[in-house]
Amino acid sequence: MPPLSAVLSAQKLREFLGVFTPKLATCLREGYGLDRFWKDAVAGLTVAIVALPLAMGIAIASGATPQQGLFTAIIAGFIISALGGSRYQIGGPTAAFIVVVYGVIERHGYDGMLLATLTAGGLLVVAGLFRLGNYIKYIPYPVTLGFTAGIGISIFVGQTADLLGLHTARLPAAFVPKVHALMMALPSFSISTAVLAAGCLITMYLLHRFRPRWPYMLMVVTAATLAAAFFLPGIATIGEKFGDIPRLPPAPQLPPFSLEKLRAVLPDAATIALLSGIESLLSAVVADGMTGRRHRSNIELVAQGLANIASSLFGGLPATGAIARTATNIRAGATSPVAGILHALFLLLFMLIAAPLVLHVPLCALAAVLVVVAWNMSEVNVVGSFLTYAGWGDRLVILSTLLCTVFYDLTLGIEVGVVLAAIKFMHNMANLVEVETNSTLFEKDRPDVLRAPRPLFDVPDLPRDVIVYRIHGPFFFGAASELTKVTSRIGSAPRLFVLDFQNVPLLDSTGAASLKGIIENMRRAGTKVILTAVPPQVARTLQRYEVGKGAPNFELASSIHEALIRHPPKAK
Repeated sequence: MPPLSAVLSAQKLREFLGVFTPKLATCLREGYGLDRFWKDAVAGLTVAIVALPLAMGIAIASGATPQQGLFTAIIAGFIISALGGSRYQIGGPTAAFIVVVYGVIERHGYDGMLLATLTAGGLLVVAGLFRLGNYIKYIPYPVTLGFTAGIGISIFVGQTADLLGLHTARLPAAFVPKVHALMMALPSFSISTAVLAAGCLITMYLLHRFRPRWPYMLMVVTAATLAAAFFLPGIATIGEKFGDIPRLPPAPQLPPFSLEKLRAVLPDAATIALLSGIESLLSAVVADGMTGRRHRSNIELVAQGLANIASSLFGGLPATGAIARTATNIRAGATSPVAGILHALFLLLFMLIAAPLVLHVPLCALAAVLVVVAWNMSEVNVVGSFLTYAGWGDRLVILSTLLCTVFYDLTLGIEVGVVLAAIKFMHNMANLVEVETNSTLFEKDRPDVLRAPRPLFDVPDLPRDVIVYRIHGPFFFGAASELTKVTSRIGSAPRLFVLDFQNVPLLDSTGAASLKGIIENMRRAGTKVILTAVPPQVARTLQRYEVGKGAPNFELASSIHEALIRHPPKAK
C-alpha cells in the first residue's frame, strides 16, 4: 500500500494536470479524425479572411505598421490556440489595445512597447500559475461595459484623420489634444477619400444586415482597393505610408532592456496584462455560452502570457482572445483549437502570397473597418438601455469608467469603476444590515422553536427532472459567476430549474445579467426556470433590469411547493 504522502502527491499532480492541460491535448485525446480536421480547416480559413484586414487596421491605428499586426495575429494566434484553455479561442491583436498601445509608443517608443508587452506576458504567466484567473471574472459588468464603450469612442475619434483624408502629423494620445489636432487639420479635408470611406461604411452596413455570413470587411477592403487604383488616384495607401511589407516575420530578439526602462513601463505592462486577461476570459466565457463547453481559465492566462512574450520577441503587438473572431470561428463550424492554429497558418500563407498587393490598400478603407469595430465595441444600444433602467449607483459606475477611459486612460477607468462598484456594494450591504438590526434588536424574546429554519424543500419526494438551488446571501457580481459555474455542471437538461431566493437580500446588475444568461441557456435546452420566495427589494431589481421579460420559460412563485404544483410531472 503506497504511503499517504505519495497518494496526496499523486492527487495534487492530477489536479495540476487537470487545471493546466491545454484544450488541444484534451481534443486530441478524445479522438481527432479527418472529418474534424476538414471542419477546422474551413473555420480557420474563414477566420483568417476576417482577421486579415483587422490585424492590419488595428496595428496602424495603434501607431505600428501593418506587418506588425500580421506578425501578432500569426505568432500569438498560433500559441493561444495551441496552449490555451478554450477549444474555440482565436487570439491576435484586438481593438481594445489600440488606445493603450498608442499611448505606450508615444511615451516610451516602440522598443518600450515591446518591453511592456514582454513584461505583461510574464505577469500573465505568473497570474495563471497562481490560479488568479478565477478572480479576474469578478470585474463588475458596468465597469466592463464602461471601459469598452470608452475605448470604442477613442478608436472612432482616432480614425477621423484617415476617414477624411486629413494631413496630420502623429496625433497625440490624449483625447482633448487629439480632437484639437483634428480640428486644426480640417482644411486638408479630401472629398474623394471621404466619399470612398463613406461608401465602405454603407456597404459594410448593408452586407452585415443582409448577408451577415459573408466576409464583408475583406470584401469591402478589396473593392475599395480596386476603386482607388482605377478610379480615385491620389488616395493615401499602405504602401505610401509604410513602404514594402515583408513576406515573413523577422528573427526573434529581445527588446532593449534596462532596469530604468523596466520601471518606466511597468505600469503600462500591468495595464496590458489586466486588459489581456479580462478580454481573453470574457471571450472564452462567450464561447462557452455559444457551445455549452467550459474553458480552463488559468491555463488560458498562461497561454496568453506566452503568446505576448513571443509576440514581443518577433516585434509584434500585445495580443489577447478576440471575441468577434472567436464567435466567427464557432459559427464557421470549428471543433477544436486546430481551427485557431490553421487560422494562423493561413494568415502566414496570405503574407507569403499577397504581401505586395497589400501596399495598394487605402488607409481610409481600413479606418472604415475600425469604425465598425469601434461601434460594435461601444454597444451603444446596450449602454443606452442600461443607463435607462439601471439604478443611480450603476449609472455612476459606468459613466465614471467611460469618461476616465476616454479623457485619461484605461487603467484609471478600471480602477475608478471597480472602487465605485465596491463602494456601491458596501453601501447596499450597510443599508441591509441596518434594516435587519432595526427589526431584530427590539423584538421580544420568543421560544427557540419558532426560530427553527424551515426545511429546504416543502415536499418529501422531489421529481428527478426537477433541480432546485437555494441561494444564501447577496447575489452580486462576486456571486453571479459561482451560480453560472454551478449551472454549467448540470448534466442532462431538467424539466424545471428552481432558484429559491428566500435568503437573497440583494441583487445587483451583474447578478441580473447572469440570471438573464441562465434563463436564455435554459430556454434553448427546453427547461422552465422558476424563481421562488423572491423578497420585494429583489423583485423590484428583477423588474428594473427586465429579467425574464418576454422569456416563455420564466416564472415567479411564492414557494418551491407552489412551483411543483403548477408544473406536476408528466404522466408516463
